[in-house]
Amino acid sequence: MKLEKVVGYLQERLSRPLPAGAAHELMRATAVGNVRPKFDHTNPPRTGSVLVLLYQDGNDIRFPLIRRQEYAGAHSGQISLPGGKSEGNETSSETALREAEEEVGVKRDLPTVVGVLSNFLVIPSNFMITPVIATVSSVPTFKADPYEVAGIISGSIASLLDATAIHREEIFAGQYKMMAPHFKIDGAIVWGATAMMLNELRVVLEDFDC
Repeated sequence: MKLEKVVGYLQERLSRPLPAGAAHELMRATAVGNVRPKFDHTNPPRTGSVLVLLYQDGNDIRFPLIRRQEYAGAHSGQISLPGGKSEGNETSSETALREAEEEVGVKRDLPTVVGVLSNFLVIPSNFMITPVIATVSSVPTFKADPYEVAGIISGSIASLLDATAIHREEIFAGQYKMMAPHFKIDGAIVWGATAMMLNELRVVLEDFDC
C-alpha cells in the first residue's frame, strides 16, 4: 500500500458525503446491566481536534496513537489520537497540528493536511471533535510529552482494514461495565470515541483499490 495513492484517493473521497454516524455507531459501546453512566451537560460542547498522521513505513501506512496518563478525568489512561481543545481562533487543522507537536513531538510545519472526517461529539467530556487527516514524508521521530502521554502506540492502516479488525468484549470504564466493540492495536484495546472515529476512516478506505 502506497501513501501517495491513499492520499490521492482520500483527497477526492473526503470532498464527498461521509458515512459519519453510520460508521460511528458500529463501534458504540453500550452499558451492561442496570448501572449506566449519566452525562448531564448544560453547556454547549467545547471544540477540539485530533490528528490522524499517516506515514509510509515499509509496505504499510501507519499512524500514532497515545496512551494518556492517569488523571482525574473522563479519558484517564485511555488510548486516543493526538489532539485536544481549540485555543483562540484556531482552525481545526491548526489545533490538531499544535496538539500533535505538544504530545508526540512532530513539528507542526511538517505534516501536510489532506482533509477532515466528520465532526464527532464526545459525550463524556462534552467536546465536539474534528478528526484531521495529514501526512508526513518520512517516518517521524516521536517524543512523548511526559505530562500528558504515558506511551505512543503504532497503528496500521492494513490492520485497520483487515476483515477481523473489529473485536467485541466486555470492558470496565471506571465503575461501569461496557460491551465495547474495539480495535486491538499494538497490543492495546482501542474503543469508544477513538474507535468510532477510526472506524469512519476504515469505512472510507474500504473502497480504495490497494
